[in-house]
Amino acid sequence: MKTEYHCWHSPHLGRDMELKVYGHWGVPFLIFPCSKGRFYDYETMGMVAAIESFIEGGKIKLYAVDSVDAESWYDFSVPPTVRNSRYDAYDRYLCDEVVPLIHRDCGEETELMVNGCSMGAYHSLNFFLKHPELCCGVLALSGLYRLDSEEFGLAPGQVEDVYFNSPISYLPDLKDPYLLEQYRRKTIIVCTGQGDWEDKAVEDTRAVATLLESKGVEAWIDYWGTDVNHDWPWWYRQMNYFLRQLYGHPA
Repeated sequence: MKTEYHCWHSPHLGRDMELKVYGHWGVPFLIFPCSKGRFYDYETMGMVAAIESFIEGGKIKLYAVDSVDAESWYDFSVPPTVRNSRYDAYDRYLCDEVVPLIHRDCGEETELMVNGCSMGAYHSLNFFLKHPELCCGVLALSGLYRLDSEEFGLAPGQVEDVYFNSPISYLPDLKDPYLLEQYRRKTIIVCTGQGDWEDKAVEDTRAVATLLESKGVEAWIDYWGTDVNHDWPWWYRQMNYFLRQLYGHPA
C-alpha cells in the first residue's frame, strides 16, 4: 500500500502537526481519531488493514490527522471558552492547511468524505455540518454529538461557550438556507451499535436523526444490534458494510 507521512508547523495551532496518507487513488477520506487519539491510530488499531481492499482497489484514499482533544474538549483545567478557542484553531488548521494538501493531491474541486469512530465521529459530523461545501458526505460511527455532557465536564444546558461546536445544540436553531441545501445534497450516514458502552451514542444519534428530519435533511441513520459494542471489531464491520454500499465491492 502506498503511504505518505507529512509533518509541518501549523501556524494556526502553533505546534507541529502530523498526518498520514494511505492509498494511491479514490475518494479522499479525512479521518479523525478517537478521543485524544493520534494520526496513526486508524492503522495501529487495525482499521487500515480491515478496509485495505477498498484502499488498494482505488475506491478510497485516507488522510488521517492528529487530534487536539487533550488541549480542547478534554482539557478540564481551563474554562470552556478557552477549550472552544483551541478547537476553533484546530478547525482552521483543517480548513486552511489539511484540505489544501488534499486538494493538491486530488484536485481543487474534489470534495471530501469525513469519517471517524467515537470521538472521531463527533469531529466528522461537526466538521461536515460547519463546512458542507468542502464535503461530499460524512460517515460517523458511535459518536456523541453534544458537548454539554459529563463526558466533556459540562452540565446539561451549560453550552453557551461551546454552542457553535455542539451539533445537537446548534442544529435546532440552524435556518441558513445555503447550509440546509448543502446538507440535502450530500451523503449523511450516522451509525451506532446498541450494545455495551453505546447508550449515550444511541441517545445522541436519535437526537441527530430527529433534528435532521425536522430540517428536511435526509440521512441514513443506522442502529445495529444489542450485541454490537463500542469497539473496533464492530467498527471494522460497519466500515466495510457502508463502503460496499457507497462504492461497491472492491476489485
